[in-house]
Amino acid sequence: MYLGRPWLKAYLAGVPADVEIGAKSLNEAFDEAAEKWKDHTAVTFYGRRISYGELKEKVDRFATALHDLGVRKGDRVAILMLNSPEYVISYYGVVKAGGVVSPISPVYVSPEIKHQLKDSGAERIICQDILYDGVARTGSELKQVILANIADSLPPLKRFMGKSVLKGVYQKMAAPSPEIQKQEGVYSFKELIRKYPPAPPRLSIDPEEDLVSLPYTGGTTGKPKGVMITHRNVIAEALIFQRFYPFLEEGNTIWIGYMPFYHAAGQARAVQNGILYGYNVITIVNPDPDVVLGAVARYKPTTFLGAPTMYEILKDYKKTDRVQWKNLKIVLSGADALHEFTAKDWKTRTGVDLHDVYGMTELTGFSHGCPAGKPRVGSIGVPAVNTLAAILDPERDEYLPVGEMGEMVVAGPQVTKGYWRNPEATGECEAVIDGIRWWRTGDLGRMDEEGYFYLYDRKRDLIKYKGLRVYAREVEEVLKTHPQIKEAGVIGVPEPKVGENVKAFVVLETDARGKLSEEDITRFCQDKLAHYKIPKVIDFVGEIPKTDVGKVSRRELREEEG
Repeated sequence: MYLGRPWLKAYLAGVPADVEIGAKSLNEAFDEAAEKWKDHTAVTFYGRRISYGELKEKVDRFATALHDLGVRKGDRVAILMLNSPEYVISYYGVVKAGGVVSPISPVYVSPEIKHQLKDSGAERIICQDILYDGVARTGSELKQVILANIADSLPPLKRFMGKSVLKGVYQKMAAPSPEIQKQEGVYSFKELIRKYPPAPPRLSIDPEEDLVSLPYTGGTTGKPKGVMITHRNVIAEALIFQRFYPFLEEGNTIWIGYMPFYHAAGQARAVQNGILYGYNVITIVNPDPDVVLGAVARYKPTTFLGAPTMYEILKDYKKTDRVQWKNLKIVLSGADALHEFTAKDWKTRTGVDLHDVYGMTELTGFSHGCPAGKPRVGSIGVPAVNTLAAILDPERDEYLPVGEMGEMVVAGPQVTKGYWRNPEATGECEAVIDGIRWWRTGDLGRMDEEGYFYLYDRKRDLIKYKGLRVYAREVEEVLKTHPQIKEAGVIGVPEPKVGENVKAFVVLETDARGKLSEEDITRFCQDKLAHYKIPKVIDFVGEIPKTDVGKVSRRELREEEG
């Protein structure tokens, strides 16, 4: 029996349980937003302001160019770009041409890029020039490559030193030789927009069925899978977020867009929600703490969304106090699990609560959040507007009672149609009970009596020791409370006698290296963890592999162990 919606009592005053989504396409929504706020700033890029009117003209010109180059409805077009105005233009330009955006991570190496191009069937790619080498090395046969330069949208005074905005790893990358652009099928992004008129093709769109994008999951279990995101998914998710946080004023909200635009968190909030509701998206290429803090201090946004890794840095950063955090209406944490000690340390430093939000690629970016002023440490919050959630038995399609641990499932208009050309994987994640189509998130957790959800680990990261369950995240949190441990990653390693042993990979603080032993760590854990949760094997390592949004990559740890 479904448990209902106890979380509605936690909603802010005036927030509805449900809103009408309508049957609008993303193209229609974009055009309406651009007309409504045509004189407002849509994107601010290191001082360069682009209005909604200018943005629409560039999008329409680019869509016209893509159509002339042969893009037709349903064609997949890859985007391999850094955060920039060109990313926003590319995203909406592809969709207006009838194409399906397949965003690729800028930190992907050639084999990963090749897999996504091949699996998605993308025959065209829009690429930042400094990332082109990774594409060239794939050997993929592409119909067209469109190259953009990071300096194209910089203000004149900064354009000649475009690489200075990168401030990090991308500075080491070089733009391809000018000869590259003379090759057949290679085009200049800037020149295409200059050359073509703003006359995009007229399209017939079915919002329920037609795809906007085909992002790929992180590949924590084997090869990454394409996630089918429809026009309705995007429209619904943006509206749900906007209604859940009603103080985000349409046409008058400033959003700090530092999270990667290719990623569900950055794309949903900045590229989709931000543009569709008239925000000024302050676009930052690289998440350098000084640049992020400077943007928050200068532009004074209503809210700020950061990954837990950013708060881990800022809570101890000397310049964090330059921002009056108490003046923000809410400070959000997303894209990864927020450790309790991070939230507590942040509040001690700033006097402000972190409000966790939850989403995933398969949910178009958002399903749960802590209402403003109502966060609970350790909780991802409550299901948002138009969203249902429950806890199921991890192996059977059966609801579990309040408080019991199981797999969180979500239902709502933002839930994906499924995985691209992979009905078997789609079926593994779907559960239809009493007419409700639930999506199995793979996250293990529980719901309390007031509808707040608490997640403990990924189902695939669950370690089974003699039939007992060990949550890798719980062990990692305990290890990281040791003053001499900088980072930790935990996995299960096969052991026939017990099933799996708990193994910890530990990075020590510099002054502790060679001094802290495995026995010291075991003793530290003894009064903090049940005996079966204490790591049986401990490896001291120089670094923990991370995903491109800062999560511990347990997949890589398992691969290295294998």
